[in-house]
Amino acid sequence: MINGPAYENILREAEQLPREQCLMLIERLIYRMRTAGTTENGAPAWEDYAGSAPYPLCGEDAQEWIRRSRQESDRKRMFP
Repeated sequence: MINGPAYENILREAEQLPREQCLMLIERLIYRMRTAGTTENGAPAWEDYAGSAPYPLCGEDAQEWIRRSRQESDRKRMFP
């Protein structure tokens, strides 16, 4: 449940903070989430890997790879 009593208490407390301390709280929470590096079930979050591979990966554009793969698959079905 997202809106539990602890969550509501934290929101009420945060509303009392001055702007600078609110920003510091946000920064701390973001840092905590980024460094956690896992989802609730313990698996790495896919967002941790987003954008980490160079473009184009393996020297080939993604659309070009899809087109080539489909052509190869079509040929295999036509000429088994």
